[in-house]
Amino acid sequence: MRDEIVRVGLVGAGDNTRVRHIPGLRAAEGVEIVSVSNRTRESGERVAGQFEIPTVYDDWMELVQADDTDAICIGTWPYMHAPVTLAALESGKHVLCEARMALNATEAQAMLAAARRNPDLVAQVVPSPFTFKVDSTIRDLVADGYLGEVLAIDLRVTQPGFVDRDSPLHWRQDRDLSGYNIMTMGIWYEALMRWVGPATRVMAMTRVSTPMRKDEAGNPRSVAVPDHADVLCDMACGAQANMRFSVVTGLARASEVWLHGSDGTLRLEGPPSLTLSGGKRGDAELGEIPVPPEKQGHWRVEEEFINAIRGKEAVRFTSFEDGVHYMEFTEAVTRSAQSGGAVSLPL
Repeated sequence: MRDEIVRVGLVGAGDNTRVRHIPGLRAAEGVEIVSVSNRTRESGERVAGQFEIPTVYDDWMELVQADDTDAICIGTWPYMHAPVTLAALESGKHVLCEARMALNATEAQAMLAAARRNPDLVAQVVPSPFTFKVDSTIRDLVADGYLGEVLAIDLRVTQPGFVDRDSPLHWRQDRDLSGYNIMTMGIWYEALMRWVGPATRVMAMTRVSTPMRKDEAGNPRSVAVPDHADVLCDMACGAQANMRFSVVTGLARASEVWLHGSDGTLRLEGPPSLTLSGGKRGDAELGEIPVPPEKQGHWRVEEEFINAIRGKEAVRFTSFEDGVHYMEFTEAVTRSAQSGGAVSLPL
């Protein structure tokens, strides 16, 4: 459908959908957002009024099956990603699915299988955007041998604030809504895969610092999603990785990633700054590595999705195959933390 209008329906209209996807789709030539179904009729009508969307559905399944829709943008919490994706592909609709891909690896694998059964349909997961600016540069440096043999990876993603025990239960802390996804773990693992490839074995310890929180109605709810995780990995490239993800490390340094090799070292600080530095054997210290503007990636998720539908390019960020990889990694972390043993990948 290279020159035809692409008609998009929205299932879920959360913050990222309103801030990113709707403006991005509206900016693409020959795209119409024709419908929306949100958690409530009232919220759906608010979004429709704000963005001039003509049709509001109470039932997301009706939207997915409607004849006036070519593609579905899924902006719900992860617990709905698999059901909506499977229904959309079954109905012959292209799918742009918000990250994280699903609740667990089983759901992600089912989504991938459905996409493979429908090779004429585009199936894309919203990618990790944190490192777009530096991805190409880091990947090229690694591929060109800047590091030599990659030996060790140290990734630390923290927030500077102290633990907040009084805030209400967030959907990301509710396993029924978020599944095995833990903080920004999947986002950073996805970025790491772009640079050095996937992990082959995982060992993890995790902790929930506040095991009970109140939900929107004020009812106490148990919290199962960790807010602190330490993960050791064997990587397919031969390196060993040490990862820490935490939102309880008050006054911690900025998040950073170190890639250590036999001949060189790379360090990425941020976000938000995303400062890349490196050094080779014999250097006294690291020096900043400039990232030229022509190599800096940027957000073009909706453009890529529409171009893929029109046959102009293939999906790179992010394929369902890569989505399955990070969902298997996330589940492996939870399995390891629960069992106390190592978990091999792929699952």
